[in-house]
Amino acid sequence: MTESSTYTSYVAIGDSFTEGLEDPAPAAGYRGWADRLAEHLAAAGPELRYANLAVRGRLLRQIVDEQVPRAIELRPELITFAGGGNDLLRPGADPDALAVVFDNAVRRLRATGADVLIFTGFDPGGVPVLRRIRGRAAMFNLHLRAIADRHDCRLVDLWSMRQLLDPRAWAEDRLHLSPEGHRRVGFAACEALGVPVTGDWRDPWPPAPPVDWLTSRRADLQWARTYLLPWIQRRLQGRSSGDEIAAKRPDLLPF
Repeated sequence: MTESSTYTSYVAIGDSFTEGLEDPAPAAGYRGWADRLAEHLAAAGPELRYANLAVRGRLLRQIVDEQVPRAIELRPELITFAGGGNDLLRPGADPDALAVVFDNAVRRLRATGADVLIFTGFDPGGVPVLRRIRGRAAMFNLHLRAIADRHDCRLVDLWSMRQLLDPRAWAEDRLHLSPEGHRRVGFAACEALGVPVTGDWRDPWPPAPPVDWLTSRRADLQWARTYLLPWIQRRLQGRSSGDEIAAKRPDLLPF
């Protein structure tokens, strides 16, 4: 646990993970771990101002080109930065090249004097199809840990959070966290920042009923038809789920 920290301004940058997909907000749109982190920060310091620039489907270079300059312009005390997962899903992705882009972006963000919190990727070993990228995801994570050390950043190691291997941490699409998954990542972010919270991401899951082999295979087939095939079709057509989507909180405003 790090020394307790308070912040008066926070900017989140990234893709769907940070936008908060599959964690519906009470009113409209999505909440997600970043909004939950902002809630905890606001509880510790009610003067908090918060912006979330993340947009679903963004590749790392798009995050760096579109969101990093705006984050620098806003001059917050805290920036969270997660990205690269969409790149790793694409054939021929190069973790070493992605790490160079990520490192340069972190250097620019840290030069503002902001604290920067970065995230490793999840372990995709338990997800059909996605387990094929496990090797390059692990390599990219090694780079991210080195980047955090090099630039004195805080780090949330999602790969080592074994509680996220439970299917209940994930939405039906198996690509985005469930509300409970987002809640636990929010707790992990608070822990990395030294922000006191009443929950713990390590809390065990309640027992789940067993699922037989045939039921699991049927679920895999349904998932492929509903989510995987449309995703492949978008890739072939050069489209993204984030086309025509704007950041949900583009300005630093009271939270």
